[in-house]
Amino acid sequence: MAPTHVTSCTALPPRRGRSRFGTARRRLGDPMIDIDLNTSVTDGTRHFALAVRFATDAPVVALYGPSGAGKSLTLQSIAGLLRPTAGHVRIGGRTLYDANLGIDLPTAERGVGYLFQNYALFPHLSVRDNVAFGMTNWWRRRLSPGDAARVDGLLENFGLSALAHSRPAALSGGQQQRVALARALVCEPAVLLLDEPFAALNPMLRQELRSELAQVRARWQTPIVMITHDIDDVLALADVAFVIEHGQVAREVDVRRGVGREIAQRLLPGLVAAPASASERSVRALLGVPAHG
Repeated sequence: MAPTHVTSCTALPPRRGRSRFGTARRRLGDPMIDIDLNTSVTDGTRHFALAVRFATDAPVVALYGPSGAGKSLTLQSIAGLLRPTAGHVRIGGRTLYDANLGIDLPTAERGVGYLFQNYALFPHLSVRDNVAFGMTNWWRRRLSPGDAARVDGLLENFGLSALAHSRPAALSGGQQQRVALARALVCEPAVLLLDEPFAALNPMLRQELRSELAQVRARWQTPIVMITHDIDDVLALADVAFVIEHGQVAREVDVRRGVGREIAQRLLPGLVAAPASASERSVRALLGVPAHG
């Protein structure tokens, strides 16, 4: 089955200093990321209700929680891969979905870069063609000189130039992630969505790739919403974390300051043994993660 592709670059022409997809003028006090989603999913006898609401100006947002809590459904709803029954999705003041207003932009027009957990690279395409995929379509198969230069620049920035003509099967896990990340960024998205970005990597590679992703964020200044159940991802990258449990936001944690705000009524499990860092100890406690060290 061919990978699902999220971002297309054809919505708007690029302009200096902005996403190709445009950014509405945010009203004073409006958050950069404003999500309010309600939907339900039924699979046989299982029924799951999602009622997630959060708003933040944080550059890197983590949706943290166990598998099956509703994190992926939230990300899919933001990207337009799943249609909620109620609520809204607003990024940078631009409304991507609003049930009350009847707004539901197609996925390709949302200005969303999506890094899938398994990277979803096209096996029959070269590294360069994978990165460039969103900049072409069935009636425009060749890159413009400007788009070609952007693709080549991303390959250079991610250390992939020497692998430009290789196929994904010949790449390591870390190299595949770099290709997928370059593809997600090539269209200058308004927000970057990361689905368990390090889950497919061996533990020795994860810290290196976390550092690279932090550098990517610093360089491109693209807001990130990341889902994870790994506390180390949160500590290394996130500015704020929203703990997702049973389809709802249970707690908001300011990772940099080590403070939290309870949102749902349920409390997270108690903890043991303090970690070496006082700040890390505070964040772990707020996220409900057993301490170590």
